[in-house]
Amino acid sequence: MCARKPFRFGVIAEQMSTRKTWIAKAQHVEELGYSTLLIRDHFVPDFFGNQFAPIAAMMSAADVTTTLCIGTMVIDNDFRHPVMLAKEAATIDLLSGGRLEFGIGAGWLASEYEQSGIPYNPAGVRISRMIESIAILKGLWSGEPVTFQGDHYQTENLTSFPRPAQQPHPPILIGGGSKRILTYAGREADIVSVLTTAVGSGVVADEPLNRTTEKVAERIGWIRDGAGDRFDQIELSMIPAVIVTDDLRGSTLALIKKKGWQTSRLSRSGTCQRP
Repeated sequence: MCARKPFRFGVIAEQMSTRKTWIAKAQHVEELGYSTLLIRDHFVPDFFGNQFAPIAAMMSAADVTTTLCIGTMVIDNDFRHPVMLAKEAATIDLLSGGRLEFGIGAGWLASEYEQSGIPYNPAGVRISRMIESIAILKGLWSGEPVTFQGDHYQTENLTSFPRPAQQPHPPILIGGGSKRILTYAGREADIVSVLTTAVGSGVVADEPLNRTTEKVAERIGWIRDGAGDRFDQIELSMIPAVIVTDDLRGSTLALIKKKGWQTSRLSRSGTCQRP
């Protein structure tokens, strides 16, 4: 089972090519003491490069490790029906000995929807569809028959096999930066990833002012509003960009240039002012 600790680190795998290198990566991540190996879910290489299919890649990583948790950052709900997704995820959790961390999102990358022919609905529709999917997933993982009548999905007295090793279900991770998704995540998720970028437009919008203490605190407040009394049970997650350098100013300016940020706006926000 995945151990919950006050503070832990995971690795998002983005470079992958062969079976040999994938196995070596998973084993090396475990040897270094990381908690979780996370895999993205994309058809096209935009932003992150070519990716393995997450379901098969997670099971492969689990087979060559013993304590490393495996997870998704995040499964695109629009790519799989929740009935099939519940079965696949439960099977991975069972066969890995309860080491799955299940991250799910509404989907966002417009180019891969266009290239694959999958309809790209407005963000609100995609989020509503994901919310219905999570309700079905939780129901099917309980082992009880599930009847669900929603706007996007319907099931009738369906029982799924197998049940996941972790009960009542594997830890569910939901990430986002908007008030709606973070309030919902606070209510339903076990792990909430706080994003400082925005993807609702179909591309990554990296606004530096969203990284300020005030903006992050606002997002955590939305999670707290949704969670209520269960807030202390939620694990908060972030995806930092870590740069190891002996030249703080030079590396900072290089990052600002790469991101296309305006230094005057950063200075007014109270960040990046060290000489």
